[in-house]
Amino acid sequence: MAGSTVIHNGTIIDGTGAPPRRGWLRIEGERIAELGAGPPPPADREIDAGGQTILPGFIDAHAHVMFELGNTQEQLSEPFSLRFYRAAGYLRRTLDGGVTTVRDCGGADLGVKRALETGLVAGPRLQICVTVLGITGGHTDGWLPSIDSGAFEGYPGSPGGICDGVAGVRKRVREVFRAGADFIKIATTGGVFSPTDHPEFTQFSPEELRVIVQEADYRRGAKVATHAQGRGGIRSAVAAGIHSIEHGIYLDDVAIEQMIARGTFLVTTLLAGAGILEVAKAMPDSIPDFALHKTREVLAAHRESIARAHAAGVRLALGSDCAVTPHGTNLRELGLLCEVGFTPLEAIVAGTKTAAECLGWEADIGTLETGKFADVVLCQGDPLTDIHILEDHANIALVMQGGRVRKDTRAA
Repeated sequence: MAGSTVIHNGTIIDGTGAPPRRGWLRIEGERIAELGAGPPPPADREIDAGGQTILPGFIDAHAHVMFELGNTQEQLSEPFSLRFYRAAGYLRRTLDGGVTTVRDCGGADLGVKRALETGLVAGPRLQICVTVLGITGGHTDGWLPSIDSGAFEGYPGSPGGICDGVAGVRKRVREVFRAGADFIKIATTGGVFSPTDHPEFTQFSPEELRVIVQEADYRRGAKVATHAQGRGGIRSAVAAGIHSIEHGIYLDDVAIEQMIARGTFLVTTLLAGAGILEVAKAMPDSIPDFALHKTREVLAAHRESIARAHAAGVRLALGSDCAVTPHGTNLRELGLLCEVGFTPLEAIVAGTKTAAECLGWEADIGTLETGKFADVVLCQGDPLTDIHILEDHANIALVMQGGRVRKDTRAA
């Protein structure tokens, strides 16, 4: 985008953790050229924030943009390609909610990413893993006695996710990178939604994990994220050098100490459990009984683990696991983080600066600083007084992504 833009007359929360301040930012093309206080400099275009809060575009480090919980029978009977058309709506809602970047943790392929990059659809920029790798009978295996209900079955452009043994995982990682993955996502434990295992079941051997991390590192240091809920699978993942733990439901002191020592990220996803129960209430036939039982079993432990990790100093990045809850509700995670001990400012940093660091994109996004992409959100009200105002799309008055205004309701 040519020309300059200045956003002024607002309170800036820059995402670094610094206190809010009155000021302005000047944008040249797609990046921030400077920030300051006092009278704003001249520019080709002025955006008067009208006293609103100026924030970085939020980053969701764990979502699944290709699907959403619903009636399983209906979803199984839908044409395959319909999911891509539905995803266009999910992506738009996510962007309208102030989320300008998403790390998709399974489901989006290279075509979806390119559709966003070329402007065919509107939505957050994506970092993709294409599919989730897991063992036979593990979290990604949707086998049931009468049907395979897996969410990550293979199709052209997306390899299947099941792999076993050192040779098997090596080949699958290479296939996923060939398909366009930016990072690798695996499952080192069972999960709430996997029909034949449990969150505390450990999956992949130490040898398999070492090969996965090694193969990723060969790709110019690509990272590995893991669905890890139980203690054993968390510890083995951290020991293998995996970059981020997703969920971390059953953390213990040993795992927390290991994560701090290695700089391992923990992606929070507190919204997932609450969302499953909400969906089950709204659509009684949508959640299998085994998933409801496990969700109720893990809710308290998950909240306690995130609280302990935060108090200990683990690097926590915001992840909503949207797909479990409707897309566009991503920033409900902020309020849940505050319920377990975060201050509103700490929660915002988790969803901006720390999430960018988790993605490895901190040089370009995550904070309002000179040289970074102009990903900017204008919010009505003060989120440091009431973090929940960021949950309501009506309060997200403007969303800018790379210097382009993607949403603007100020004149409405």
